[in-house]
This record gives sequence, structure tokens and C-alpha cells, in this order.
Amino acid sequence: MSGEEHDTGHGATGHGATGHGATGHSGGHGEGLLKGLATTFKTMVSPAHTQQYPDVAPDLPPRSRGVIALLAENCTVCMLCARECPDWCIYIDSHKEEVQVPGAARARQRNVLDRFDIDFSLCMYCGICVEVCPFDALYWSPEFEYAEYDIRNLLHDKEHLGEWMASVPPPPAHDPNGEPAKEETAAARKAAAPGRPAPGRPAPGRPARGATT
Repeated sequence: MSGEEHDTGHGATGHGATGHGATGHSGGHGEGLLKGLATTFKTMVSPAHTQQYPDVAPDLPPRSRGVIALLAENCTVCMLCARECPDWCIYIDSHKEEVQVPGAARARQRNVLDRFDIDFSLCMYCGICVEVCPFDALYWSPEFEYAEYDIRNLLHDKEHLGEWMASVPPPPAHDPNGEPAKEETAAARKAAAPGRPAPGRPAPGRPARGATT
């Protein structure tokens, strides 16, 4: 009997604890509801900041990734951009031409760009092609309004990519307190170096080969 009475009392105590927890739980719901209503009321009385696009152009950052532009005369058909593209959305074709160099023993060959297409229906705008180009042939343009009704029209050829160069922003000014570019350092070092002697003429203070002193 004592065991049953103990079990009954324990159950009653547990029931009372459950009832107390339920009361606290409902109180938590009420507090969250009040906070949500307060946030809703604050939003209702605050003025809206709606951008009236397309009537008003959005104020985008100057280096926004809108569309990729091509400066075809800088392209050497090195194929780095096409090989590094994770989506394989760059298509390049070229041919070789012989160039006669005055004074050279034979003609040299150079690559001539025939086709440079980017399929923007596949592009994920990662910017790897712009970063790996060693000759500054690819740039980011902030233009983004080039949606099409036909997905096939999202394949931009080199002429179309060249038109985007007009909207490419100029590069930021160099920090006067920063480290100079490697090209500037090399040019300054070359300009400061003394002139090299002409071919076949010995340097000053050095006898010619085969001459006796």
C-alpha cells in the first residue's frame, strides 16, 4: 500500500510539473507573437524604399559583373580562358599567318583570331577568364540588360563582345603610396641602365676579341 501511495503521489507531482511547464510554454508563444506584431507594425509605418526600375536605373557598383567584354586586338589566342572556364562556355577558333619581319632570316607566324564566342546561358559569372587572361583582352562591364526571348541569342560573338567595351569603366587610379607595377619598375631600370655597345663593337675599356694588348 505504501508503494502504491508513493507511486500515486509521484504521478500527481509529475502531473503538476507538466501543468506548470505547459503554462510557461504558452507564455513563450505569447511573447513571440507580440514581438512579431511589433515588427510588423514597425514595417507598416516605415517608408518603403522601392527602386523604380526600369524607369530609374539602379545605382550599381562600378566593378559590377554584368557582362564580359572583349578587346580583340589584345587576344593572342593563348586559350587560357577557354581551358580554365569551369562551364566550357568559351569557344575560340584561329588560324596562323606569316609575318615578314624586316631583317629576319625567315617569316614569323602569328595567331589570328577568327572566332571568340561566349555562351552566357551557360556562364556562371565566376570571372576566372578575366583573371587568367595575361594580355588584358577580357573585362567586366556593368551592363546587365541583355535578356533575350530566345536562348540561342545569348551566344555573343567577338563583334558583340567588342561592343561592350564602350561601357567598361576605367581602372582605378594607382595608389601613390603603393608599390609600383613590375612593368614600371622594369622600364625605369632599363631607362637608367647605360647604353649597350653596338653589335660587333667592343665595350669601352675591353679589347676586341683576337686583339693583342
